[in-house]
Amino acid sequence: MASLVLSSLCFTSHKPCSFTSSLRFSFGALTGSRFAAPLTVGFRPEKRRNGRIRVSVYSRASPLVFRDLDADDFRHPLDKQNTLILKAIPGLNELGRALLAGTVTEQIMLLENIGTSVLVSKDQLPELHKMMIEAAGILNIESPDLYVRQSPVPNAYTLAISGKKPFVVIHTSLVELLTRNELQAVLAHELGHLKCDHGVWLTFANLLTLGAYTVPGLGAFLAQTLEEQLFRWLRAAELTCDRAALLVAQDPKVVISVLMKLAGGCPSMADQLNVDAFLEQARSYDKASSSPVGYYIRNAQTRQLSHPLPVLRAREIDEWSRSNEYRSLLKRATQMNVVEKV
Repeated sequence: MASLVLSSLCFTSHKPCSFTSSLRFSFGALTGSRFAAPLTVGFRPEKRRNGRIRVSVYSRASPLVFRDLDADDFRHPLDKQNTLILKAIPGLNELGRALLAGTVTEQIMLLENIGTSVLVSKDQLPELHKMMIEAAGILNIESPDLYVRQSPVPNAYTLAISGKKPFVVIHTSLVELLTRNELQAVLAHELGHLKCDHGVWLTFANLLTLGAYTVPGLGAFLAQTLEEQLFRWLRAAELTCDRAALLVAQDPKVVISVLMKLAGGCPSMADQLNVDAFLEQARSYDKASSSPVGYYIRNAQTRQLSHPLPVLRAREIDEWSRSNEYRSLLKRATQMNVVEKV
């Protein structure tokens, strides 16, 4: 498989302005403001007692593990539908491969993403390593490498290179913004892209919209014809990966809290955010967009986005958490034992 970047929770995506940026759909907030708080990988502050801050190492009750989990067990219906539509487009697979730049592109992306990052392992940021290993075990998938990269923009993404082990990159500001359980949900979201083999179509979406414009005679036509369908698929794929996050977190409020914080959170006010109020906001959006005019505005607002609006994603994951489909998956799961967690 050629080089690709799998998207996460970014809320906007327009036509890329450069080759490198076209390969990355970021996981993050809209602003790039810096957070003053120091990086706190590995520990989470608790209440201050006697003038000192107590910290606690990441831990959670033994989660459920989905030993025979298949991607289609949790794939969103819109993901299935739009994948079939893409597969039905004649010659798209060949065209996408022709647009890829080959080994040079792979090396550029590889060096750009890991050259200034820290590789996580059992000896380097072991708490994050434990989170990734556990999340991969729950989803029944091989764990990718994990890197931490210094950046003021809350973000995470996954890169897969032909013949090489895929890896996930998370930014330090994301670590500061989220709790440990929320951070693991983000890792699970990234694993969802790998589990569902989203790579091929994400590669096409990332490169076709850029490269198709340069194909003599065909460029503009191809871009106009496929761009909307590709973005529609991207949005559906994100809904699938939110479900993967829920399968690992096993608490819908954790996943919804991630979306809420990325929409309007910061470390200094994180403890004042309210998941229930955010869900009520989502319901208000549905009501406001239910009229013919509201429906038109909603479609215009989201048509060129690579990711669904955060309030809509929150509503989707809330509804799926109460579905028979989700409950059935939980019944099939087994408890992770202590040996597996270590």
